[in-house]
Amino acid sequence: MNTSKLQAFATDARRQLTNAVHARLNTVLAPDSTERIDDPRAFHFLESEIERAGGGEQGRRHVVERYAYRWFNRIIAFRYMDVHGFTGTPVVSPADLTSTNGLPEVLAAAKRGEYDDNTVFSLPVNSKVKDSIEGLLDGSVRAADPQGRAYGLLLQSECRYWSRALPFMFENIGVQESSRVDEMLMPADLLAEGSVLRNAVEAMTPQDCGTDDASGNVEIIGWLYQYYISERKNEVMDGFKKNRKAGADEIPAATQLFTPDWIVRYLVQNTVGRLWMQSHPDCQLYRNWDYYIQPAAGDAPQQGNMLAVTSPEELAVCDPACGSGHMLTYAFDLLYEIYEEEGYSPSDIPALILEHNLYGMEIDERAANLAAFALTMKARSRSRRFFRKQVTPRIQRITPVEFTDSEVAELNNQYGVNLDSSVWNTYVKADVYGSLIQPPQELVDLAESEHTNATGDGILFDSILRERAQTVLDQTKYLSRKYTAVVANPPYMGAKNMSGELKQFIQDHYEDGKADLFSAFIYRGFELILENGFSGQVVMQSWMFLSSFENLRAKINRETSIVSLMHMDNMVMRIAFGTSAVVWEKTDRRGDKGTYFYVKYEDLNSEGVPLSFPPANERNKRFGEEGFVRISQREFAQIPGSPIVYWLSKPMLDTFSKNKALKEIAEPKVGLQTGDNARFVREWWEISTSKTRFGCTSHDEASESGAKWFPYNKGGEYRKWYGNQEFVVNWENDGQEIRSFGTEDGGRPRSRPQNTVTYFRPSVSWSLVGSGELSFRMFPVGLVFDHASGCFFFDGMFVGYGICAVLNSSFAKKILQAIAPTLNANVGQIGQIPFARFERSVENSDSETLIGVSRFDWDSFETSWDFQRFALLDSKQGAQSGDLLEDAVLHLREYWDGISEEQREREIRNNELVTDAYGVRDDVECDVPLERVSLKRNSAFAYPNKSKAERDELFAQDVVKELISYAVGCMFGRYSLDEPGLILASQGETLDDYHARVPNPSFEPDADNVIPVTETDCFEDDIVTRFRRFLEAAFGKENLAVNIAYIEQVLGKSIRKYFVNDFYNDHVKMYSNRPIYWQYSSQTSNKGAFKALVYLHRYTPKTTSTVLGYLRDYIGKISNIADALEQSDRTADQKDAAKLRKAIVECKDYEDQILYPLATRNLKMDLDDGVLVNYLRMGKALRSIPAIEKKRKDVSTWTWPVHPLEA
Repeated sequence: MNTSKLQAFATDARRQLTNAVHARLNTVLAPDSTERIDDPRAFHFLESEIERAGGGEQGRRHVVERYAYRWFNRIIAFRYMDVHGFTGTPVVSPADLTSTNGLPEVLAAAKRGEYDDNTVFSLPVNSKVKDSIEGLLDGSVRAADPQGRAYGLLLQSECRYWSRALPFMFENIGVQESSRVDEMLMPADLLAEGSVLRNAVEAMTPQDCGTDDASGNVEIIGWLYQYYISERKNEVMDGFKKNRKAGADEIPAATQLFTPDWIVRYLVQNTVGRLWMQSHPDCQLYRNWDYYIQPAAGDAPQQGNMLAVTSPEELAVCDPACGSGHMLTYAFDLLYEIYEEEGYSPSDIPALILEHNLYGMEIDERAANLAAFALTMKARSRSRRFFRKQVTPRIQRITPVEFTDSEVAELNNQYGVNLDSSVWNTYVKADVYGSLIQPPQELVDLAESEHTNATGDGILFDSILRERAQTVLDQTKYLSRKYTAVVANPPYMGAKNMSGELKQFIQDHYEDGKADLFSAFIYRGFELILENGFSGQVVMQSWMFLSSFENLRAKINRETSIVSLMHMDNMVMRIAFGTSAVVWEKTDRRGDKGTYFYVKYEDLNSEGVPLSFPPANERNKRFGEEGFVRISQREFAQIPGSPIVYWLSKPMLDTFSKNKALKEIAEPKVGLQTGDNARFVREWWEISTSKTRFGCTSHDEASESGAKWFPYNKGGEYRKWYGNQEFVVNWENDGQEIRSFGTEDGGRPRSRPQNTVTYFRPSVSWSLVGSGELSFRMFPVGLVFDHASGCFFFDGMFVGYGICAVLNSSFAKKILQAIAPTLNANVGQIGQIPFARFERSVENSDSETLIGVSRFDWDSFETSWDFQRFALLDSKQGAQSGDLLEDAVLHLREYWDGISEEQREREIRNNELVTDAYGVRDDVECDVPLERVSLKRNSAFAYPNKSKAERDELFAQDVVKELISYAVGCMFGRYSLDEPGLILASQGETLDDYHARVPNPSFEPDADNVIPVTETDCFEDDIVTRFRRFLEAAFGKENLAVNIAYIEQVLGKSIRKYFVNDFYNDHVKMYSNRPIYWQYSSQTSNKGAFKALVYLHRYTPKTTSTVLGYLRDYIGKISNIADALEQSDRTADQKDAAKLRKAIVECKDYEDQILYPLATRNLKMDLDDGVLVNYLRMGKALRSIPAIEKKRKDVSTWTWPVHPLEA
């Protein structure tokens, strides 16, 4: 089946029909329309329908959407019946069913004077229309489009005729008001080239409609429904992103999801089929069921412990959210096989199935109509005379019905009851709650009584009121009866997207299933089935693991038994999340073993069907020859929260019962919510180190330090053992400002300082929100921790090392894949990990060394607050005495290649020690790929998808860029070649402070804190000159030329070009869009002719004036150069002169319009305000940084900075 073509057709059809019906609606509603006069009752009905839908434009949109879809349903229904020969004369198709050019045969026949007088035109009303059709075709009746008008009348006649057999699809047009509105709003131009009708012929090929299959292919109807509403679904989903909620109008589109046929077969075969096989063990039908899981020998339930089914009529199958009926249509096929084997007459079977076996409920009128149509087509394909039997499928649309108090009194009188108004109004919100409604017993009793028909005076009983009351009773019958099996793909919708009324309803009636709409339907499925009946549903995989479904799993464990569970990977159902198709038996036999297996996306063929079943993927192969594991759900109960971790081996499962949970060994905690991170949190390098305190061991020490900023554990990217320490938080005076945040005007606190007694204690921590594999890090004393990072606090470092060893092991990874399979792992889930108390020698298990090496790696980068010396200049790692720079880089790479391999071996050894301690060495992979050893200087980790040669090249590039960054730091006095660590890193520090620390520097920092960066060499101390002096000081003057050549070879460009074009971009990236060196530039883009760097921590109100002096000097120098070049006759010189003249104009504009006005302001700044605020205050004087600039509007509203940004 070509689903791509079907999708294109359905989405285009929706646009065409919506536009066509909208145009007709405008015509009908026009003040002078003929419809107002010719059919006032139908016109009034249309106006009322618009008002009921909200009136105005909203009501019109609803009406257009409804009637456009009704015509779509009719067109695809006629096309399906045409290709199967059910219509006699094709209604929307040419005589050649595959031609897209011919007229519909019913029109071509009419033009020949041929009509179906024994069928369609035997109806009196159609017989009268026949004269009009003939008049239009012979020209005796005038019309703008006589052929199109004639076809419209033919189509309406066909609808009237088919309304007897298919009333749900073809309301009797011309009789009821709503059907006459259909006639009014019938789209025009159905015969035009590219029309919906012609496109239907092209898209719905006879082959795709199943003409070569005895039972047809009604699956095509479901796909068309899904694709038709796909644009509406996208609109609703986009609304969710804007915090809109789903009500009655949104639920059908938001929750519609068509189930692939093979999954439907799996569910039906293992519910309906299994129920039959239990009672008829000698039946051989299962041999043709490709997705049936046969019970193991001895696992079949005994006679008293199963639902006995003696005849096919007893198999009552319900889909409480049936959509377009896919579950029920395949159930029809399976039931047909059962009836046939039992010897029933083939001509009787279809009617028996629809009368006794299949029940569907649906809130969406369109889907309910399609479901009924699909089942009828199934029946007709099996029985030529089926339409004569007048059997209607049992598809109940759950529709809202509301009664006034006076109507309730009338109903009570007519039915001889005394029901409360709330009982009669059970279905007021049925279009929101659907089949989740549990009718009150009084209503059930009335619906089941022999006096369902009103007993009062029928003459006085309003017919419309009677009809509405009957709808209530009919819906109650469907919702209150017990079925042998439920099969469903229920709607999925998280609580955050539900409307308030739906959310409250589910909380009131399905408390333990409130996390999602599908979990409420799991509960409802159990209520709808008999004891020992089966419920099979396709639901999101989240119910299997997440803590929000823990109570649901507990209920399942108490009251049901998992018969079979097919766990499906992302995209298996063509959706971007994992799902599970589950069959439950309503029984307390929890010791029974169910079957569990996994389906990966890679297991499917190009049609989306498994290549084998169960699929032969790696997980299923571990289960043995059957391809699935048989396990009792009791095994899961020993794990906290009872997650459905079927793939864990028995030894892995036993680790939970044999060991204490980690939370019993160490305290799991969640940390600080500041309420406004932009206000209270900084990258540590943004502010003055003099106002920051590292290494505090307690609250008292922190408070007494007088510091404002303290290290802040805020989670971070994947990194094991140590690192991700780059933030600080304002915890001055024990967090006084944060604690009182929001209470300034008598309001409630906006911050949430949680678990503050644990602040500054060492911990093992991880990021609560991740993008992949979890990683755990040791944090030393001195940090406050954020709510985005979970922490475990412990007594004694040996325990901490043991915790780190276990959590970073492959054992914990496998456990976490089971109990926390999503990207986020909270403290509760991590706390459930079994923790074995080792001998001290094992408890240490290289963990201390692993942490130490990771810390050594982290601190080797200048973005660490413990950075001491650039690694390349460390004789133990890089440069030896007299080394060329190239040799030093080689030594550094070889050194870290060795360190990385040793770290890998330690991690493998750690995995082995941990798995041995738990007795699961055979169940857990202990090897560690070098690419997962998370050291920043491990080139395999940094560049995992590159070859060894490419990694070496990239390593050299990054080290050279680090060298240049370190050199710039030395130029500004942030670092020194002669002293470790930071030198000038606090606001207000000067060169005098530098010389107090470094009396006789081998490389002198810049005096005025301004270093020009220009393409034209105009300054004796510009950045290139100063960099050359740095290289001389660091590597020797005699090696300068060779080292410069090496740097330019690695960079692939000259040093000057790198400084002019690339350095600042690299700096901004290295410092996470919070740079400490700022670039003044004559253009906010990277193309400024004049650029100069300044160091933020040495900035003063006079700094811009100093830059202005350099700018004026630069303008004068390039003017002189331009003058000299203009004297030359060489074309190249003339071009260079013109380029310089352009730069002069640019620089003068920069001076006049931007830099001079800024210099006169003597702009002050406070580093505590942060780079974001301070950088934006400089306006267009600085290079624009997109990540900063996009926040300008928000920052301009902040009133808390010492120097706010002016709006």
